[in-house]
Amino acid sequence: MRLGPRPATLGLLLLCAAAAGAGDAEELHYAQGEHRADYHREALLGGQEEVDEYVKLTPEEQQKRLKSIIKKIDLDSDGFLTESELSSWIQMSFKHYAMQEAKQQFVEYDKNSDGSVSWDEYNIQMYDRVIDFDENTALEDAEEESFRQLHLKDKKRFEKANQDLDPGLNLEEFIAFEHPEEVDYMTEFVIQEALEEHDKNGDGFVSLEEFLGDYRRDPTLNEDPEWILVEKDRFLHDYDKDTDGRLDPQELLSWVVPNNQGIAQEEALHLIDEMDLNSDRKLSEAEILENQELFLTSEATDYGRQLHDEHFYHDEL
Repeated sequence: MRLGPRPATLGLLLLCAAAAGAGDAEELHYAQGEHRADYHREALLGGQEEVDEYVKLTPEEQQKRLKSIIKKIDLDSDGFLTESELSSWIQMSFKHYAMQEAKQQFVEYDKNSDGSVSWDEYNIQMYDRVIDFDENTALEDAEEESFRQLHLKDKKRFEKANQDLDPGLNLEEFIAFEHPEEVDYMTEFVIQEALEEHDKNGDGFVSLEEFLGDYRRDPTLNEDPEWILVEKDRFLHDYDKDTDGRLDPQELLSWVVPNNQGIAQEEALHLIDEMDLNSDRKLSEAEILENQELFLTSEATDYGRQLHDEHFYHDEL
């Protein structure tokens, strides 16, 4: 997941395998072209401890907790889960775990446990040393210059997230730094950062050419490669809402900020397609329990993780 030229968060980058290892993750997920139902349980329960706990749960306890989760997803309490209810629940789950991850990271970054993460502490956690680049002096080595640019952008984001007079970030500010897409006061920064990266002619918009970046068609080819065709289609049909051939700041935001709503809706539709036994386009408790394994390896339960998080299954919450 990326905000302009940089990952929205390190956690999202790892979960989405947006780095070089994405192909390896995809191969594990779809071994020999077939979907592995146990992949998520093995890889995304949150760690070996959670995997071990999952195995230890009795089938009765699993079902009890699952029924509690089903009731919470069923917002109108009519006994059925609709696409909208499933999608809303999955989006809420995304945000909950993003916030939990940021809180855990905050403790790790706060080296002196004073309730604040300084810029030096951030550097030490990320790079094992304090890094200080001259903002006005470019480096000759291209790789080092690229890293300098990314580091300076991180510093700008760090400074923007800091809302009070203290030099470090408190927990709320740290969440804004790690997840600017979740915090209103960071929206303008996210847009500006993306414009600085992609708006090459400085007109305040991103054209299709700027959207595609450095791509130039090979003159020996009759048509663009498939990935370019896909990107063009996304530009035209997903982002350029007013069809004026360019992305304004709000349209740009829909590109650079992770579209959890779309992901959640796709997963909700997938679950209904797979589990709806009577074709009424909604899921009953009986249908879910009949397909319990599928439900527990889906984003609706965060791949079973919710069965171990009282925030989701506890009746009194």
